[in-house]
Amino acid sequence: MATGRLGLEETLAALNAALGPGGPVWLKETRPRHLRTRDFLAPRRALQARCGDGQVPELVQALAALQGPGVAPVLRCTPTPAGLELQLQRAAVFQRVLGAAPAYAAPAAGPAPPPRVLVHCPALRADPCALRLGRLRAVLVADHLARALRAHGVRVRRVPATQDPRMAALLQRLRVDWPVAAGRADAEALRSRLLEVLVPPPDGAAPAAGVLGTVCLEGPMEERGRAAGYDPGLRSCVVTDELLATLAELREAVRLCADDCAQGLAPAPDPGADGCTVVHVVSCAEEFQQQKLDLLWWKLDDRAPLTQKHLVCGPVKVAGTSDAPTASEYYELRHRQACKASSLKHGTDLAQDPDWVETFKVLSVATIKFEMLGTAPQSQLLLALDDSGTSTKGTKSGTFVMYNCARLATLFESFGCGVDRGLYPAFPPVRSLDFSLLRDEGEWLLLFNSVLPFSDLLSHMAALPHRGLGLHVTARTETVCKFLLQLSMDFSSYYNRVHILGEPLPHLFGQMFARLQLLRAVREVLHSGLAMLGLPPLSHI
Repeated sequence: MATGRLGLEETLAALNAALGPGGPVWLKETRPRHLRTRDFLAPRRALQARCGDGQVPELVQALAALQGPGVAPVLRCTPTPAGLELQLQRAAVFQRVLGAAPAYAAPAAGPAPPPRVLVHCPALRADPCALRLGRLRAVLVADHLARALRAHGVRVRRVPATQDPRMAALLQRLRVDWPVAAGRADAEALRSRLLEVLVPPPDGAAPAAGVLGTVCLEGPMEERGRAAGYDPGLRSCVVTDELLATLAELREAVRLCADDCAQGLAPAPDPGADGCTVVHVVSCAEEFQQQKLDLLWWKLDDRAPLTQKHLVCGPVKVAGTSDAPTASEYYELRHRQACKASSLKHGTDLAQDPDWVETFKVLSVATIKFEMLGTAPQSQLLLALDDSGTSTKGTKSGTFVMYNCARLATLFESFGCGVDRGLYPAFPPVRSLDFSLLRDEGEWLLLFNSVLPFSDLLSHMAALPHRGLGLHVTARTETVCKFLLQLSMDFSSYYNRVHILGEPLPHLFGQMFARLQLLRAVREVLHSGLAMLGLPPLSHI
């Protein structure tokens, strides 16, 4: 039997390679009505432009026998008016994937990310009591990006380490994994260099309190900034004690990145490559100031990283008002709504029940993270503060995802109770299961659209375009939220329609165990996706 992890990207690459030189032609199907008859389609017009009609019979034979590492086994390839339709050997794919389900809940070997990344989020220097929603969005994006990079094996440093206990408490409440520091980095070396390059004040007046002086930025702008796309109006920078302390912390973090590499804690960079990629995750209101800081860093520090990139988060608008809440007020609002929704559902106020207190906290954060991270970070976000975000019935909310996570937990708890009562036998070895019994279209939909592509999705999240001169980078931090919402909708539809735990009759056990193994894989993927968001799975809701 063939072994190894199957991959949609490997399969698509092999399908396109079989057509000969040229760009990609094949499409993966995702809609249920198409998946009834095909898994991949080479559209007719694209196929004609690539190969011509005369080669189609030969292609059909070659594609039907397609093989290779990671390539899913083909059942048939058929010419149709729509183009070439290809269907996989579904029972064999079920067997391969569900026999090694944990491998599909971890990142695949995708595009290589930078070996060491410093994730810098200036918003964390704000007063935690006045942290606005735009900056909160940058914080959540930075945390999500750091998690995705670490899952891919990248050594990640995060700055600034929080010193204000109020900020640390807010981050803990929001389940943001960020370091805490007791003191500040030493800025004396930078201060000495600064004194050498300060521009004398024109009138000889002493600078204001906390202001150290002005530095001309034209040198680093001409050397690195102009070609990268920095604002051409950046000519000088007023340096304060706070700005110098920020640079000192960044400088220390880069040094620690180098120490990690020297101690074997991170992959060594390519020979001649810049050792550390710095990604500044900033709100759109902070970008100009961060550009100044970049250029000042290059001006004052000979060891400043050559590669500094900006991931700029778009503004957050609140529907129906111009008076947006702070991050703390936003959390408290979502927490009250979660408690209210639960009391309406269960007919009692559970907010003081110790067993439910943690659940309400998780639901509040899940609502916030799916709202803040479910839109591409560079796009504007329009936020609605009504109760819709905390309803289990709305299929666009984090609460809906957590609800279906709890349904899976309840399903497996019920199966375990059935085993304890002697209704069902213990779960047999996976290799003994007959996956040809999985014939419902919802079962293939879950495997083909959710379990099989998930590891590739994680890999692409970590694939920062870190090379090149461009200042700005984009990160697909919205993909996990969208993926988990679609998975939850597909699972919910299947779960509402199909009775998983059948009658305790021996002739029904084979199909029941095959279905349970499929849902085990769905659970692995769902839990892994939630971990990328810093959310624990819930067992009840």
